[in-house]
Amino acid sequence: MTRFTDAVRDRLADAGGEPTVGRVAAALRAEEKLLGDHEVLTLADELRAELIGAGPLEPLLRSPDVTDVLVNGPGEVWVDAGSGLVRTPMRFQDEAALRRLAQRLTAAAGRRLDDASPYADARLPGGVRLHAILPPVAANGTCLSLRLPRRRAFTLDELIAAGTIPPAGAALLAALIDARAAFLVSGGTGSGKTTLLSSLLSLADPGERLLLVEDSTELRPDHPHVVRLEARPPNMEGAGGVTLNDLVRQALRMRPDRLVVGEVRSHEVVVLLQALNTGHEGGCGTLHANTAADVPARLEALACAAGLSREAVHSQLSAALDIVVHLVRDPGGGRRRVAEVSLLRRASDGLVGVVPAVSFTAPGEVLTFPGAEALAARLRHRWEPG
Repeated sequence: MTRFTDAVRDRLADAGGEPTVGRVAAALRAEEKLLGDHEVLTLADELRAELIGAGPLEPLLRSPDVTDVLVNGPGEVWVDAGSGLVRTPMRFQDEAALRRLAQRLTAAAGRRLDDASPYADARLPGGVRLHAILPPVAANGTCLSLRLPRRRAFTLDELIAAGTIPPAGAALLAALIDARAAFLVSGGTGSGKTTLLSSLLSLADPGERLLLVEDSTELRPDHPHVVRLEARPPNMEGAGGVTLNDLVRQALRMRPDRLVVGEVRSHEVVVLLQALNTGHEGGCGTLHANTAADVPARLEALACAAGLSREAVHSQLSAALDIVVHLVRDPGGGRRRVAEVSLLRRASDGLVGVVPAVSFTAPGEVLTFPGAEALAARLRHRWEPG
């Protein structure tokens, strides 16, 4: 394969043009005339993946069920197809081959990856999220982490069938959208926050204008009026960067009916809280948190780092956000599911805390707490505790 790759690369460079499968096949046939048609097409597909695609990882990225591909050095490749991480038999020829792939993919995203800049975070054409890190920082060899975007939003019925939401939970979440409550979807990495939020946004009134602000495009609601704004990292000279904070400010000038921040992770939390306090109902986003009870502390840490005082954070938070929908990932099989829905309420000391309303157990039982009645009132009784 290495001999073919180098020879075909030279021929394509001489000819110029996009290295399509047809061009690669023609260059391959010119190099090796004894190959049959089937062999030529098979090798051409493999060579094109090696030249401009993801190399040996290409079949994994094409699989409709795979959400994550993780490479821990040349001899270790893992995938997540919805049931937790599974090690594959795939391996790279050597560390040099893996390093070349990592550098080529990073360069395709307009970023730099070398000994002077040994790690990179970027989005590839097509929406795949890439993180790469080189030795010696990565002691076991070059590491690649590829997160694939969902090709379409799940419906609530599909999430019920997958065990992510019990039927009673679906009615509650639909009411949350219908009542235009401001909410956050919280959970750990890979718990399904973006998947759930895409599904919920698909339920929004078709007459509404959804403004999605994301670091990397992942939300794919099935909705007729969606405007997407995507952050941009600075170039190699450190110029031209566009942050989520910048984009939230721009989105507010674009007449959003719902302002959505794909992941609240930095200074943009301040602008989001201000926006939700000035008549922008139905705003939402996702947030990394271990439990629903941790959400106020996480938001406080982010907003204080952006310059707000603790008192100002909780004052804004109490008026801006209503509800937290928290997801977990079960051990073992790795099933993602909604664990609880809670209210955000300001206590007598002025600090916002979480009031449990409804929780969903792994077997699918629905448990209600004293906050359930207040939750029903906030949803304008479009949902009632059973």
